[in-house]
Amino acid sequence: MCGRFAVTTDPALLAQKIQAIDESRAAAEAADSAGTPSSASAPNYNVAPTTSVATVVRRHRDPDDEPTRRVRLMRWGLIPPWAKTTEDGGPDTKGPLLINARSDKVTTSPAFRSSAKSKRCLVPMDGWYEWRGEKGAKTPFYLHSVDGEPLFMAGLWTTWRPKGADRDAAPLLSCTIITTDAAGPLAEIHDRMPLSISQADWDRWLDPDAPIDDGLLRGHGDLDRVAIREVSKLVNNVRNNGPELIEPAEPEPEQATLL
Repeated sequence: MCGRFAVTTDPALLAQKIQAIDESRAAAEAADSAGTPSSASAPNYNVAPTTSVATVVRRHRDPDDEPTRRVRLMRWGLIPPWAKTTEDGGPDTKGPLLINARSDKVTTSPAFRSSAKSKRCLVPMDGWYEWRGEKGAKTPFYLHSVDGEPLFMAGLWTTWRPKGADRDAAPLLSCTIITTDAAGPLAEIHDRMPLSISQADWDRWLDPDAPIDDGLLRGHGDLDRVAIREVSKLVNNVRNNGPELIEPAEPEPEQATLL
């Protein structure tokens, strides 16, 4: 699975690098004016569920024009359009956090199948964390790109509006990261991993006018760009957030023995 990750690229810079329209700034300003400041532009070494993250979509401005790449901020943890509205006007999120979607179920699961048809996205990240071992003694590992460039993970997104809201009101955007069976050395850490999409396949994955590509769902994308290293247990606490979280773990001190 993917339950925690790191991302250090500013959304505006990301948009420049991938030739996309940056829609993140307007979203951040709207959040600030609503009293819910967004920190998606700052490096985040411990991204947790419900955090606002940068995503890449491909959408039309007009029905007949060519869809263009866009960088948008979304809540990590998909909220289905049918989610009920709470008394304070927000979505009811008492159920499971839909932060991941299994690649073999995205086209059949009621929570994901609608998004799989035309609302597919990419979630860029520097790398993600997984834990290996028994409960209470798990060792954290950081799985990251070897070249320092972001990895782009397959995702789905959707929109949600409060009951009775005007159709012109800005919706809440949310996303989930698709996972697949772990392969190669990654399978020694965890049995699941996020599904990466290679640059040559970005537009095919994002195409809002084409059905989902089953071949991409069964592939392993940029698996050959991923390296693994053990990291500090500081990452276990979501309140810790800094570059020290992705540094190699220091070796355990040797225990003295009595002869």
